[in-house]
Amino acid sequence: MEVSEILVLMMFGTFLVFLFSGYPIAFVLGGVGVLFTGVGYYSDIYFDTITGLDYTTLGLIANRVYKLVDNWILVALPMFIYMGLMLDRSAIAEKLMHSMQELFGAVRGGLAITVTMIGVILAASTGIIGASVVLLGVLSVPAMLNQGYNKELAVGVVCGAGCLGILIPPSIMLIIMSDQLGLSVGDLFMGAVFPGLILGGLYTAYILILGILKPDLVPLAENRRELSFMMVANVLKDILPPLLLIISVLGSIFMGVATPTEASGVGAFGAMLLAAYNKKLSWHVLRETVQETLRTTGFIFGIFVGATCFALVLRELGGDEFIEGLLNGLPFGPMGILISILGLVFFLGFFLDWIEITLIVLPLLAPVVSGMDFGISDYGGAVGDAPLVWFAVLVAVTLQTSFLTPPVGFALFYLKGVTPPEIKLEHLYRGVIPFVILQLIGLTIVVMYPSIVTWLPSVAY
Repeated sequence: MEVSEILVLMMFGTFLVFLFSGYPIAFVLGGVGVLFTGVGYYSDIYFDTITGLDYTTLGLIANRVYKLVDNWILVALPMFIYMGLMLDRSAIAEKLMHSMQELFGAVRGGLAITVTMIGVILAASTGIIGASVVLLGVLSVPAMLNQGYNKELAVGVVCGAGCLGILIPPSIMLIIMSDQLGLSVGDLFMGAVFPGLILGGLYTAYILILGILKPDLVPLAENRRELSFMMVANVLKDILPPLLLIISVLGSIFMGVATPTEASGVGAFGAMLLAAYNKKLSWHVLRETVQETLRTTGFIFGIFVGATCFALVLRELGGDEFIEGLLNGLPFGPMGILISILGLVFFLGFFLDWIEITLIVLPLLAPVVSGMDFGISDYGGAVGDAPLVWFAVLVAVTLQTSFLTPPVGFALFYLKGVTPPEIKLEHLYRGVIPFVILQLIGLTIVVMYPSIVTWLPSVAY
């Protein structure tokens, strides 16, 4: 093994050691990058290696950071974050919960189905996992427990439905992926629509089947009423405002009327209009929303800066070639290597946040996939985009499980903070297992049928 390969392994090992030490991830990434710039520099002096790392590498990092903040695609990040946080305060979910709960009251598991459908709607209008999980937890978990739902099922439904926002566009994860892989944001948004809906459909089917096989886990509401035209009208009235916002944002992107950056501004303004329509807009709400947007954006861009430093030094050490050689050396065909990559991403999701995986691991793995032939024809964009869009969506679906898998399953801890005292951590761990399995089933479907991802972009082109 060459010295540069040893340094690559040492760099990853040092990153993992500091990661588990509790230091902020942005400082860990940047610090390890600077540290190994020095290690490579002195290695060249004393061990006659040719890493080429020296003080000019730090200058390259500064140049990369400048290009990062000059990227128009990333302007959409704070806008979509603001949109999601503002919608969280606009009371849309509360209205939908009450009207849809009446609509599905006569169905066994109707409240859980309501939570799933609202999760899909929130995903397509907010994309903020923490906000969705907390909001659904506050609104639905006490109601499900009072109705006699099984504890594990109640919290599992909320976690599964709340995490759809990281996949269903407008997704912050997909915006970052597009920047890292040089893909069109619109292509990724269109490619993720059907996989997200498939997951929502799998959740709903699971709840309905559970209602048939184990009716004691999903009891009917005692105060249910017969279905009426008024119930349907109330649901339509409550769902129409967020639906118009979704159409104005995603529709403008899909139809080519606006870029994702422009559409994000429309979405942020539309969220303010919805809050005003529901009489929830005030200076206090505006101040809180702006402050939270700045905190979240600052956190993400801090990791961006640290990851830029880490990734540049890793590439200078030959990390790309090292990982590509390892993967291409596996005794599998293209599909076997793809499954191995997704398995690695799934495993890393137990310990790393999706941001680190997206910024560090994904750019290292993507060149391996783009060089393989999966029999996917291009749909009119840049040559080779279709397989890479498919791969990016597959990784996004895989990373969605990282929100549910301990010990770094953020959805579990978001929900634990707002659930009643009788909900213990073991209830959360057991409750999410069926939904992790459902996500893996959805991932398998998308692996087997790539057209689920590529069909919508092909229609757009």
